[in-house]
Amino acid sequence: MRWRRATALLSASALVLAGCGGGGDGGQNGSGNVVVPTPSPTPPPSGQLFTPPAQEFLTSADVQTVIAQAVAEAQNRNLPSIIAVTDRVGNVLAVFAMNGAPDMTALSRQQIGGMAAMGDEIGLQGAMVPSTTAAIAKAITGAYLSSSGNAFTSRTASMIVQEHFPPAPTTVGLESGPLFGVQFSQLPCSDLSARASDGMIGPKRSPLGLSADPGGLPLYKNGVVVGGIGIMGDGDYGFDPNILDVENDTEEAIALAGAQGFMAPTDIRANRIFVDGTALRFTDVTEAQIAGGGGNFAAINGTAGNLVAVTGYTDGMLRAGTAYGTEASGIRASTPGEFSNRDAWVLTDGAGTPRYPIRAGTDAGSVAQPLSAAEVRAILEEAFTILSRARAQIRRPLDSRMQASISLVDTHGEVLGIVRSPDGPIFGVDVSLQKARTAAFFSNPAAAADLTPIAAPPGGLSGADYVNRVRNFLGDPNALTGNFAFADRSGGNLSRPYFPDGEVSAVAGPLSVQVPNTFSPFAVGLQTDLIVPNVGAHLNFVAGLSPNDTPRGCTLAPNSPSGAPRIANGIQIFPGSVPIYRGGELVGGIGVSGDGIDQDDMVSFLGLHNAGLRVGGIGNADPAIRADRIVVNVNGRNVRLRYVNCPFAPFLDTDTQNVCQGL
Repeated sequence: MRWRRATALLSASALVLAGCGGGGDGGQNGSGNVVVPTPSPTPPPSGQLFTPPAQEFLTSADVQTVIAQAVAEAQNRNLPSIIAVTDRVGNVLAVFAMNGAPDMTALSRQQIGGMAAMGDEIGLQGAMVPSTTAAIAKAITGAYLSSSGNAFTSRTASMIVQEHFPPAPTTVGLESGPLFGVQFSQLPCSDLSARASDGMIGPKRSPLGLSADPGGLPLYKNGVVVGGIGIMGDGDYGFDPNILDVENDTEEAIALAGAQGFMAPTDIRANRIFVDGTALRFTDVTEAQIAGGGGNFAAINGTAGNLVAVTGYTDGMLRAGTAYGTEASGIRASTPGEFSNRDAWVLTDGAGTPRYPIRAGTDAGSVAQPLSAAEVRAILEEAFTILSRARAQIRRPLDSRMQASISLVDTHGEVLGIVRSPDGPIFGVDVSLQKARTAAFFSNPAAAADLTPIAAPPGGLSGADYVNRVRNFLGDPNALTGNFAFADRSGGNLSRPYFPDGEVSAVAGPLSVQVPNTFSPFAVGLQTDLIVPNVGAHLNFVAGLSPNDTPRGCTLAPNSPSGAPRIANGIQIFPGSVPIYRGGELVGGIGVSGDGIDQDDMVSFLGLHNAGLRVGGIGNADPAIRADRIVVNVNGRNVRLRYVNCPFAPFLDTDTQNVCQGL
């Protein structure tokens, strides 16, 4: 019997993503929305390039207002709902359950080819999860994907994680979404993400990863993102497969009503941001479509519904959020002794101590000469310098500086340092670490050996199956034994349901789903199969069916010699990382996340190259072993894997082009 049907309550028990709809604007600018002005930018402090966001936060009264407004709209639309509110770093500030709201929610069974038959779902399709977890995931998605330069929603997320971008019946044949796979980040088993038991520090984990179900919006005060609101009321947690229509989505309307007074500035909303010439989506519902009003929490608390506890997330009390950038939030500016770049920020324990201080590699038993602390510092500093010069892709106004997170690991996946710019989206912290670990893992001589003993989850494949598929696909019986260097762009090529990416007449990537037309954001192949048991264990814990939560560290893969899995927060399959080499030997990986994927590629690749020039002895993989030397025969046609792709006109301080060419 499948693990997710092991209990009566979690009759399909499981995980992740979300929604179904179209696109919209969000201001009274011809679309029926109220225009929210962008505050005038504050100049950066002397000697710095970035202006830290103001230390705004949601007060208890703010949280009450958001909930009361959402309840009023839910009552007007006759959809009793679960309403969750978080702060920017993911602390759950309140979960309100209206009378009659569904206790359980089904993860969508929708696939490319239609709906999966009951019992024939793969991955996490069809799973039943507590509705509170879906609402929390939506709120975290709105908060984590947003910043002072971009406001994204769970509808935005839906658009950028599917098999074609933009997703629509008429776009079949186009490449996959730029953040394909990001839904499997912020996982409840992540060893980076903090838990409620750790106090108010962030970034916190999400029970279902990131969501693409409409109904998750960011919350802002004075142009600064301070949290998110998530709504679950219809019992269906899915995604939007067609952006050509415009929906009147009830959950999105409720979230929009709750966010009134806390809306993102109009100019930074997703619909003002373009990717490959396509405007992203913010909401389909406009302010003109909501009733508005309703802000008396005392009048609805205990009558329309109640605050509820969610095991592992909230004790049922309503609280204020933390101010991002303070020590209490767990993310703050670094001190000169912690990092030399004055703009760099670090993760802390809430009591002044950095969680991931720069240190030397721990893998002396596995490599001849591990990375030294000085080398780690040089790589992070040089990568941060590239980040600071780079032109952002997903931030407004145009020609803003890129903002992101940078992580560095050794060959065991141990964290040697994490830094970030002041206003990078929070999701990039966990994702940058996933990327660094993934590049180091698939380039590691132990990759095949670590994957082979992994058992297949229900409906999925075993690690040995994936190893064999990669070897057959590449025509290389020694694949995944360190003979080639894999960047995340390379592994992402192999993880797409169509190879080459988007070409439906070709074949599936060996790390993707294996049955034609069965892809969904809940079933992507190896990335899903590696973490299904952890997510299931966590959801059983939340539902009260098990006293034990999933361990810290996604544990399906065997432990490295350091005692933890090399991929202890799951793998990531969209670009932004490269492995680190000393001569011909792998010694680590660097990952970057928070802006455009080409920008992320450039910061990791060029930052590592510059660090090698600075200290000597380390650098990128020799071109002869990079994955872009691998050619795959696809139906008689040769297709080359890719390694990195750096952006055009990448810098704000020079018009230099082709900055990665020949390196």
